[in-house]
Amino acid sequence: MNPNPPPLNAASVLRQHGLRPNKSLGQNFLQDSSALEKIVQAAEVQPDDLVLEIGPGLGSLTRYLAVSAKAVTAVELDHSLIPVLKDVLAPYPNVRIIAGDILKFPPAELVGARQDGYLVVANVPYYITSAIFRHLLANPPRPRRIVLTIQKEVAERVCARPGDMSLLALSIQVYGQASIAAAIPAEAFYPAPKVDSAVIRVDLYPAPLIPSNLLDRFFHLAKAGFSQKRKTLRNSLSAGLAISTGAAAQLLEQAGINPQRRAETLSLEEWGKLSNQ
Repeated sequence: MNPNPPPLNAASVLRQHGLRPNKSLGQNFLQDSSALEKIVQAAEVQPDDLVLEIGPGLGSLTRYLAVSAKAVTAVELDHSLIPVLKDVLAPYPNVRIIAGDILKFPPAELVGARQDGYLVVANVPYYITSAIFRHLLANPPRPRRIVLTIQKEVAERVCARPGDMSLLALSIQVYGQASIAAAIPAEAFYPAPKVDSAVIRVDLYPAPLIPSNLLDRFFHLAKAGFSQKRKTLRNSLSAGLAISTGAAAQLLEQAGINPQRRAETLSLEEWGKLSNQ
């Protein structure tokens, strides 16, 4: 077992480099050793794994990943943090630092055409969570597992079940099994955010639960269904698909779904039946 890296004080590191957290980028640097260990454990990083880290920040988590994985590719949006990362990560030759926006890099460019899958580990702000998931899941090669530290409320939404489903939950659960692996209190970060966080783990299926030829239709229907959440599916699909309420009701009934139900009550399987119609 590789020894864990020494503690890193985010405030001290920022001071040394004349920097402050960038609020516009949602920067809250995770520095608690226990929390960092929980993330690596949740990711089940193995010695032959390639890990893609999004938003390494000051390199706190990157160091833990580096001692556990074969290689780590860390993509950082904030160019002012690149010198910090090079300094902090100098003892870890298996880390590659890339400056730029993860959403503008095809995954294949970062991890190659690795067929046995790679891992994604990241601590990301709320505003970019959905975009990161879409980018990773829609572009090949897909990772084997995604482990993100995100706002607790968002993590709960991702793992929702029928009765409390959301478009975000559907969009992720069609690709993999989602679960909350750990809770991270606000005080584990510097500066401490106003809300607690959670570590979410998504284990990707070999193929999406909806056949690939129906995925575009599935997402089109789901977006229409959730476009007016407080309305019945008959009305929300009518508005979202620009069809009559009668046609929407007929579509739902053919899929064995009561037109009076609401979008959040449908299971992934039922959305699949609807897509088949």
